[in-house]
Amino acid sequence: MPIRILIADDHGLLRAGLRALLRDEPDMAVVGEAIDSEDTIQKALELRPDVILLDISMPGRGGLEVTRFLRKSLPGTRILILTVHEDEDLLREAIRLGASGYIIKRAVEAELVHAIRAVWRGELYIHPAMTRALLKDLAPPPSEASPVEPLTPRELEVLRRIALGYTNRQIAEEMGISIRTVETHRANLMGKLGVNSRVELVRYAREHGLI
Repeated sequence: MPIRILIADDHGLLRAGLRALLRDEPDMAVVGEAIDSEDTIQKALELRPDVILLDISMPGRGGLEVTRFLRKSLPGTRILILTVHEDEDLLREAIRLGASGYIIKRAVEAELVHAIRAVWRGELYIHPAMTRALLKDLAPPPSEASPVEPLTPRELEVLRRIALGYTNRQIAEEMGISIRTVETHRANLMGKLGVNSRVELVRYAREHGLI
């Protein structure tokens, strides 16, 4: 079954561009579009999509209020905020209200596709440009920081690039390995370090002087 996606944005050209982009992904299907907050809520309740691409500046209630409402009404639906705003407070509030991801509209196509798959799997996705905004919220006191685990040289290379905001594709191209191998290294890193998201990997790398 493909990932069922609802596109919620008041700009018709953007919706058309997203629809065209996602049409080329065999594991994704756009099941509906919405043009304002009330339309988004109505379509979401009717279609029950897997993922909603939600503009934070939607006319009406606004994306944050829609996020709050839908997280209570459709707990199984993932909400990926799609916005032009590179604002730390908006990011924190969106995550607090239950958004599964926050991506900037200037993101390259591959990043958006990766973000959709990530939130669908239940991961938290934060656009690399905004990752550092959460570091001080997640970082424990220095005395609680765990020692560096015995990572392999290859894992350290992958970790550094993840922390610098590289996508899986960019890491694969730069290291001369497959995307699947990058994903395997990432899974191994999370297992060894006991973390559950890219944000926590970035925090770990920063705490231990890897970036």
